[in-house]
Amino acid sequence: MAEHTEYPCESDGERVPTVVVDKVDIVYRVNGTGAGRGSATAALNRMLRREKAERAAGVRTVHAVRNVSFAAYRGEAIGLIGSNGSGKSTLLKAVAGLLPVENGRIHTDGQPSLLGVNAALMNDLTGERNVYLGGLAMGMSREQVKERYQEIVDFSGINEKGDFITLPMRTYSSGMAARLRFSIAAAKDHDVLLVDEALATGDASFRKRSEARIRELREHAGTVFLVSHNNKSIRDTCDRVLWLERGELRMDGPTEEVLEAYEAFSGGPEKPRPKPRPKKAPPKAPEQVRDTIEDTKVPLSS
Repeated sequence: MAEHTEYPCESDGERVPTVVVDKVDIVYRVNGTGAGRGSATAALNRMLRREKAERAAGVRTVHAVRNVSFAAYRGEAIGLIGSNGSGKSTLLKAVAGLLPVENGRIHTDGQPSLLGVNAALMNDLTGERNVYLGGLAMGMSREQVKERYQEIVDFSGINEKGDFITLPMRTYSSGMAARLRFSIAAAKDHDVLLVDEALATGDASFRKRSEARIRELREHAGTVFLVSHNNKSIRDTCDRVLWLERGELRMDGPTEEVLEAYEAFSGGPEKPRPKPRPKKAPPKAPEQVRDTIEDTKVPLSS
């Protein structure tokens, strides 16, 4: 289970733990995946079984995280990497207290925030209303939100091409919505901030602002976890990396050391996308070719 534990303050240069994950297993139970699905005879047989046996036949377990242990400390920025489905986002949700653990324990000092407020934002409300709603959901006062409102909007960059902050969020692209969520979450200093792929949205300018803000959060004695498939963002932001693969913690160490091992495993470092070739002009129709030839004929001198 996830627990809140008060740790002693830092003294004599000793590192202060903010998150301790102790031999954690996380298991999903998926209904309706029993053997024989789609067979009428099997379905009838299941209906006739006793209730307990019927439930057992219709439930499949998925072991998403297996026996994971680590400790995070105040002032650290920790990247989480791994293949799709390796358990990164699941682990973050468990640290935030949104998922129960099957075995083991998670201890936290302070309140973890999972990229602030995803559940609190409402698509039918304007971006402006959602800034206030999200700020209040994170524990900020109305006066604090009002004081930081313009900073949040400017940081998100969603008003650069129009007054989008006054429109309902359902009119936003997924990237605009993600940038606004991150901007709201980043407006407050957090004990533990859990960021899941937020830096994958937006342009290079927004990513630089986000990475700079994460460094500021670390300097204010917080701890930041960043899940990303962008190894450059991990390199620029984190000083430590956890590599999860198939739910197991394969490696925990300095950023460059872990990323080099992961890139060797996954097929090499990221390669820059090739620049698009300029489009060629479509070939002219025969009539256009003849007209062009006639127009460019040089008259013979007499």
